[in-house]
Amino acid sequence: MSTSVRSYGGRSAEERTTDRRHRLVEATVALLAEHGESGTTMTAICARAALTERYFYESFAHREDALLAALDQVCSQIAAAAVGVLEQTSGSPEQRVHAVMASFVDLVSRQPSVGLVAVVHSSATPTLRARRHELIGTFADLVAAEAAVLYGPDAWPAERARLQGLVYIAGFAELVASWLTGEVELSAEQLTETASDLFVSLSRRP
Repeated sequence: MSTSVRSYGGRSAEERTTDRRHRLVEATVALLAEHGESGTTMTAICARAALTERYFYESFAHREDALLAALDQVCSQIAAAAVGVLEQTSGSPEQRVHAVMASFVDLVSRQPSVGLVAVVHSSATPTLRARRHELIGTFADLVAAEAAVLYGPDAWPAERARLQGLVYIAGFAELVASWLTGEVELSAEQLTETASDLFVSLSRRP
């Protein structure tokens, strides 16, 4: 039986590899949030994940790959949560937007590491900054697409909608970063209301 399909403890080699990679990414997210980029060394990641360097290099060519994987994971988590709430929430566009923002604020309140990696430590290295730039574009596209669904003919045309989305995502990211680091004092509800109002004002034509 080949190594790729051999099973130990009921799990295949591929499943064990996937699990180890997940542990390494989770460790990277936690370390970035707690200690920043300088404290997120390959050795620290391995120690946090309780894995040897051998297994680190099984998943990543170098530390930068692990940092990128951590950023991608938290942003995927945020996007999936937002889309899920929209799909499950009825009511007016404003009510649905409020539900999404409340869900996001709740997520980063319960798991600050998600927000800290997404909007604070995502500019720590040139490679991370480049990925952050790409992700802002991805989220801007998501905002434009959802605005079209929510507001129909009252939404901006596609090209303008993306520009509005870029303004919203970039501004919202800075607001959340300031909130998480204590530079801006807002309650969770105030942050939710502010984010919701900004979305509506930028996504719907006057």
